[in-house]
Amino acid sequence: MSDPTNERKIEHIRAIERDPLTDRDGRWFDRILLTNRALPELALDDIDPSVEFLGKRLSFPLLISSMTGGDHELVRTINTNLAKAAEQCGVAMAVGSQRVMFTHPAAEASFALREHAPTTVLIGNVGGVQLNYGFDLDKCRRAVEVLGADALYFHLNPLQEAVQPEGDTDFRGVADKIGAIRRELDVPVLLKEVGAGLSAADIALGLEQGVTHFDLAGTGGTSWSRIEHHRRHDDSDIGVRFQDWGLPTPVALKQAEPFLDRATLIASGGLRDGIDMAKSVILGASLCGMAAPLLQPAMESAEAVVAVIERLRREFITAMFLLGTPDVSALFRNTALIVEER
Repeated sequence: MSDPTNERKIEHIRAIERDPLTDRDGRWFDRILLTNRALPELALDDIDPSVEFLGKRLSFPLLISSMTGGDHELVRTINTNLAKAAEQCGVAMAVGSQRVMFTHPAAEASFALREHAPTTVLIGNVGGVQLNYGFDLDKCRRAVEVLGADALYFHLNPLQEAVQPEGDTDFRGVADKIGAIRRELDVPVLLKEVGAGLSAADIALGLEQGVTHFDLAGTGGTSWSRIEHHRRHDDSDIGVRFQDWGLPTPVALKQAEPFLDRATLIASGGLRDGIDMAKSVILGASLCGMAAPLLQPAMESAEAVVAVIERLRREFITAMFLLGTPDVSALFRNTALIVEER
């Protein structure tokens, strides 16, 4: 018997392949102009881009953002190649929604990635709204167990659910339920949007529940609203109408700045290169997530993913060098490096 949740995973990938405009290519970070140090008083080879996240050392602050999972050979290939590359390059990886494991048990294999990434940071992923639709602590624990996860995302996607033909749209009391899970789970809980941005009010609610890590996931990159538009079988264009709804990632970072004494931020949504990563760290991000630039390489091989990650690493190090910052701590929240915002 076919499983709609499992089939949806492949439909999402095919929509991305067919429609290049699902990547909104907002280029919001291009509006931020950084200084240039002609006398950086540093050697390029001495730059240290490494960071610590969730108690583990990463080679530089890159997170392979959530993409997919399910019972399909293409999905297993993507996740395996991403995990192998994450381990080889010393970067973090988050998986796509693990809800499919509980409607289609064969999908577990696509999330059993710890054997491919024995030491690096792996983050599980379940939908926050699913706590109103039968998802419970035992399922959260199982999601963590299958992945061997260091932490668990609760992704928050009201726009996607509102546009999705079969969306779950009852978000009442979700914050309290996330807090209850957080108090019982053995790994940290992180809150994550999926491309419309976490607002200051969302972060405040999360902090009230004891959550301290937030993936802002703003607009400018992949639009799940537009992706879901391709799955509708009616004349509605609501997915296109809302394809750019939300907070651009740099705006979300600035709104979150007052919480940085209590919160750890991940910048994702529309980052394209190591320069965008450097700008994100300057604005307060401890980690920078990317998905779209890695999807096609992940369909090919782990080596193709490694090549993209190494390019991003070199770009990030070069930006640090040109800013005269020897390590990430010299970059983090150093807004004096911003010349102007256009």
